Amino acid sequence: MSLPGSFFMRWRVRLGYPLAVVVLWFSSPTPRSILVGGLGGVLGLFLRAYAAGYLRKHEALTVAGPYAYTRNPLYLGSAILALGAGIASKSWFSVAILLVYFVIFYSIVIRREERELHMRHGASFEEYARMVPLFLPGLKPAKLSVESVDSFSFAQYKKNREWRTAVGFLLILAGFLAIWYLSLP
Repeated sequence: MSLPGSFFMRWRVRLGYPLAVVVLWFSSPTPRSILVGGLGGVLGLFLRAYAAGYLRKHEALTVAGPYAYTRNPLYLGSAILALGAGIASKSWFSVAILLVYFVIFYSIVIRREERELHMRHGASFEEYARMVPLFLPGLKPAKLSVESVDSFSFAQYKKNREWRTAVGFLLILAGFLAIWYLSLP
């Protein structure tokens, strides 16, 4: 059975490439904006890496580590990365493009994944959803009766191919540096 939102699931990453080109095109970065945006992006990368080390896609309901604070730590990390890219761009138009893209695509993707998890895990997911915020993290980890892997695994991080996000972010930072350098008199 195909759930609504399939287009957004398939195309959210693929459309990120032309989106990056548009963001770069409208940017007017400075060394300071690149540094501040890059540091912010590193926080997003760290959160995504931490979450990917716990996530066992299609194997189990992940409720430990960052998933005990927010049901969507990967997407929260992506939002922080987008904010970092927006800051690095030093362009309100680029920030607006990133914000619109993120809100439209990820709100649909999150709802679809919630339906999939509910179908796959039933009552366990319902308990999890009641106790853990959807996006912005809670201050204390939820204590759940659901069993979950309770430690970070670098092998799982690699299996989830999360390193590709870091490479992509480094490439966009390099693009900002190139634009800044080419704009020098």
